[in-house]
Amino acid sequence: MSWHRQGPGGGRRGYHHGNLREALVEAALSLIGAKGPAGFTFAEAARQAGVSPAAPYRHFRDRDALMADVARRGFERFEQQLSAAWNEGQPSAPDAFKRVGKAYLAFARGEPAYFAAMFEAGLSIAEHRELQQAGDRAFNVLRIACEALIANMPEAKRPPAMMMALHIWSLSHGIASLFARGDAARRALPMSPEDLLEAGTLVYLDGLGIRGKRG
Repeated sequence: MSWHRQGPGGGRRGYHHGNLREALVEAALSLIGAKGPAGFTFAEAARQAGVSPAAPYRHFRDRDALMADVARRGFERFEQQLSAAWNEGQPSAPDAFKRVGKAYLAFARGEPAYFAAMFEAGLSIAEHRELQQAGDRAFNVLRIACEALIANMPEAKRPPAMMMALHIWSLSHGIASLFARGDAARRALPMSPEDLLEAGTLVYLDGLGIRGKRG
């Protein structure tokens, strides 16, 4: 696997005095790019940032705390991209919902180091509340989108929005992880990941009696 994280101009952003936390985050992203989210030590992150092995403890309790900060930042970026794609459901909920799916895949493709830190680092959500909250906010964009899709259905036939959001999240994440990621773990697919996700979503929504717009 190969994840990459570069700064402006293509080079790795290094340590600048007074900005140690940011330098360590960039170092972690670079090491995720080279070795994956579980393939490096706290000391290696310090060395990558150009500081002493003791320096990271000024900001992070341990390696997991550093990884949690990286993952939290990833979820915050993720939420921003999903929210921008949803755009408060304009011009229509089905159109905006389709954009959210594309944004999910685009994030996996464009931010593979963050994506790996968010979903593959094996961090305990219970021990990192800020990480959990950031993830919940990102998921909430999808839940709001599902609520909008079913808003005009008769109440007796309206599926639970949370159930819908979990199903669509699972579908989107599976396709992103297998076919749309920006690293060597991406599987070959005889269609675009976007087309696969759109087709799967339409089948799912049709099964619930929701007729989304095609095309």
